[in-house]
Amino acid sequence: MPRAAHPILLLWLGLFLTQVLSGCASGVLVEREYPTPSGFLLGPEDVLDITVWKNQDLSRSVAIRPDGLISLPIIGDVQAAGLTADALAQRIAERLKQFVASNPAVSVSVKDLNSYSIFVLGEVAKPGKYQLKSYITILHAISMAGGFTEYAKRNKLQVVRTTPNGDHKLHEIHIPVRYDDVVAGKGEPGNLVLLSGDTVVVP
Repeated sequence: MPRAAHPILLLWLGLFLTQVLSGCASGVLVEREYPTPSGFLLGPEDVLDITVWKNQDLSRSVAIRPDGLISLPIIGDVQAAGLTADALAQRIAERLKQFVASNPAVSVSVKDLNSYSIFVLGEVAKPGKYQLKSYITILHAISMAGGFTEYAKRNKLQVVRTTPNGDHKLHEIHIPVRYDDVVAGKGEPGNLVLLSGDTVVVP
């Protein structure tokens, strides 16, 4: 007949299993939702194909200038930077209504995407400008920059963002970010999506 397990051994085994189970529970990933831009925003140097249905003279490929404008026949300069392709198509159609008899059907597609770039500065292995073809997050940016140096203060990151305020001036905001919180999936702003022109500063 087998001998009964020693009470101390049973107690130790119970404590061990409790620690394992609690560790597994604490390792469960917490799902989070992060806001992303509703559509890709156009910017300077993007090349666009603008098509006006049944009007070849008004259809053409144009590049967005550094001031954010494009030039089109009849209607002249149109603000393009900061808009989605669909929003720009609607804006062009509204302007054309003054000169075209029927309601114009306008489509805008991006022929060459050049405007989306971000910067990573400070205590990273490869600081600099990164020109990209799709949106990335803070963690992606740090990874592309080769990670932190040994001197980096990773819980004092900042995202510097400039946005137009409506009177042809830029408004600058500084968003503090704690790296440990981002990795743990907690805190704000979290692993936010970087917009074109954002600068990740690693002190």
